[in-house]
Amino acid sequence: MMKSAVSQMSPGKQLLLFIVIFMGIFTAFNILGIIAVGLIYGFDLIVDIAHLNFSNPQSIPALYILQIVTTTIPIFATPIIFAYWVVKDPQEYVKPSFRFPWVLFVVAFFVMLVSSPLIEFLSNVNQQLVLPKWLNGLEKWMKESEESARRVTMAILQMNTLWDCIKNLILIGFLTAVAEEFMFRGGLQTIMARLTKNIHAAIWITAALFSAFHMEFYGFLPRLLLGALFGYFVAYSGSIWPAVWGHFLNNGTAVVATYLYQKKHIKLNPDATDVFSWWQYLFSLIIIIILLIVYKKVALGKKQVPVLNGEELG
Repeated sequence: MMKSAVSQMSPGKQLLLFIVIFMGIFTAFNILGIIAVGLIYGFDLIVDIAHLNFSNPQSIPALYILQIVTTTIPIFATPIIFAYWVVKDPQEYVKPSFRFPWVLFVVAFFVMLVSSPLIEFLSNVNQQLVLPKWLNGLEKWMKESEESARRVTMAILQMNTLWDCIKNLILIGFLTAVAEEFMFRGGLQTIMARLTKNIHAAIWITAALFSAFHMEFYGFLPRLLLGALFGYFVAYSGSIWPAVWGHFLNNGTAVVATYLYQKKHIKLNPDATDVFSWWQYLFSLIIIIILLIVYKKVALGKKQVPVLNGEELG
């Protein structure tokens, strides 16, 4: 595929173009989603959902439509359009290749497995953060936004049957993982790498954008860590799929654990934040670092370490 002139454009202009494309698609599909739900279920249901009233049994299928049309599709379509039709360099801006050691899936699995204590620690730290008094208005807005997001998530994750669990595994586990990784680790991380000329800076900046995008301030730090882990999965392997796998494992585990808890098959509440002790937090950090080193060595093998704009990807 011949690269376009946009691929030679400065990274700052690429970032601006990427944002413009996303905002255009996001706006169009939000309008489309609202109209679709209104025509199917009635516009009164749109008002109920806006007021977080999910008493109508049709509100849940409506939420699925809204989630897919207004959020998942725009997030997925933006990097696809940008990579395939704008810069015409999908290998660089989406990284869909499967040419990497498949044992990386195994290493990524263990990274996600041992990350739970560290994620809990960061979540607890995050909960203690308080903004200055002069930002009380902002803090109040953030708490209200987080509560709204929590109530929507609770409504979607209310699973009465195994089929409900499978649907959420597809939507929240797989589709969300693919869309968000294509956008953040595919498109944005590549642009940030060109902009900063430092792969580590690109990974952490993209992780911060990824976390902020979810509009959940009190979950910012644990999501920042996850975003960074996914970023290193992509940077070392050269493929988006290990990050998609890790993202799916994280989201899918939450879905399955919630379903099992609701059905009283397990006693541990998936939302509990006091499961681990300090030594488990430290152990989690150490093992993650070791596994990332292993991941890097396996991914790069005996090949020369890739160079990005003059800097080793180390």
